[in-house]
Amino acid sequence: MKYPSALLENAVNELATLPGVGRKTALRLALHMLRRDPSYTESFARALVELRRDVKYCRVCHNICDEDMCSICANPNRDHSLVCVVENIKEVMAIENTGQFKGVYHVLGGIISPMDGIGPNDLEIDSLVERVANGEIKEVILALSTTMEGDTTNFFIYRKLSPYSIKISVIARGVSIGDEIEYADEVTLGRSILNRTSFNDSIKL
Repeated sequence: MKYPSALLENAVNELATLPGVGRKTALRLALHMLRRDPSYTESFARALVELRRDVKYCRVCHNICDEDMCSICANPNRDHSLVCVVENIKEVMAIENTGQFKGVYHVLGGIISPMDGIGPNDLEIDSLVERVANGEIKEVILALSTTMEGDTTNFFIYRKLSPYSIKISVIARGVSIGDEIEYADEVTLGRSILNRTSFNDSIKL
């Protein structure tokens, strides 16, 4: 496609690198920006720059936050002995929206996927083990997607945490096998958390 402006083409090229955004959608977004008041585009760009420059990761759970510790970890009313292990912040948001979970989280930053070159050392697994080793955690809930990669990560974490005297559970299979947590509806996800089962029992099935 020929563009009447190199600046427009550059904008389309950048927008098209976003997940799920093709070149036609990128062009539509770029033209939308041109139609809006310049202050809108400046505010939009500033928000993205500030996001990338100023966002922090919680020093405890690795959730995204504005301070050194996220609001969940800093909340004294949460059950800090109960830790829910998730792949990324989208799962934290999904579980929080259920209103069913009153513990805290640990964000791995991904799951083990050799095909994608992601191994255990690329994830926040060692920091999870350190949290458990400190002795305040009584239960770890493994709430990863019910895919082969998710199950592989669950088992790896289970083996790493098995020397410690804690309960290790996994969300109930109300979330269908092969599903990703972030796409589960809130009722199903909430029930899966509440009806969690022992991980040790799950690997005997």
